[in-house]
Amino acid sequence: MKKIHYILVVLFCFITQQSIAADMPQPGTLAPAFTSPSQDGKDVSLSDFNGKWVVLYFYPKDFSSGCSLEAHNFQADIEKYRARNAVIIGISGDSLETHRAFCTKQGLDFKLLSDTDHAVSTAYGSVMKNGEEILSARTTFLIDPTGIIRKTYATVDPMSHDQEVLSDLDRLQSDRKQ
Repeated sequence: MKKIHYILVVLFCFITQQSIAADMPQPGTLAPAFTSPSQDGKDVSLSDFNGKWVVLYFYPKDFSSGCSLEAHNFQADIEKYRARNAVIIGISGDSLETHRAFCTKQGLDFKLLSDTDHAVSTAYGSVMKNGEEILSARTTFLIDPTGIIRKTYATVDPMSHDQEVLSDLDRLQSDRKQ
């Protein structure tokens, strides 16, 4: 039953995200600037990470199974990202209080930004509807140290996404050195 639930969640995200993919900023373009509060209550801007690779991932809800799995996998490999001069930033429409509780429960030590008005999610074409509720869609952007989007992920499998991003980060960093 759990496997069926997982398949349905992935299928729902895939179908929903296909309709928004055209609105997403594309590789080779400047990443939209933003400033949003993190779980610690401090404002975080994309420009705070100039000179670093940024894995900017959007997700629907704290504490849901897919979102928990995705966050856990990023956290498990956080040292691999740091070794590659990369930071992880998660964004959803959840409140700061919910983000704090989610970080505590999942043992997360990367930034989760609150986008309650969905302004950042909209700028990145990462918005979906679940009935009447507006949520951040599960999408990811790999942004280089100069602020240029190098890779977009409109379809994300929470189980394997972390490894996909690490692999692409290695390839992109290797390409830049040549």
